[in-house]
Amino acid sequence: MSREKLFPLSELSPGSAKKVVIDGIAIAVVRDSAGAVHALGDTCTHGDISLSEGFVEDETLECWAHGSAFGLNDGKPRNLPAYEPVPVFAVEIIDGDIYVDASKDITT
Repeated sequence: MSREKLFPLSELSPGSAKKVVIDGIAIAVVRDSAGAVHALGDTCTHGDISLSEGFVEDETLECWAHGSAFGLNDGKPRNLPAYEPVPVFAVEIIDGDIYVDASKDITT
């Protein structure tokens, strides 16, 4: 596991997402309404759209352009037009900081 420190948890409010790039991989770091943090591939599989600019709703991150919502835990689209999942990466909170391991998709 090769985790990278990103930023303090306090910089990501519940119900929001923030884009980061780790080793050339665009990642949407998402904090759901319950406060849990998730990391998904940032690019919608339907179009070349940044998911971090979308909407966090329940357990999904919705693309603002065409409305496909991706599961925060499994990366699978919940509705069309997207039909391919986005990768999901391991997240740890250590001493109040968010760490993400972008070395592999944890759903495969």
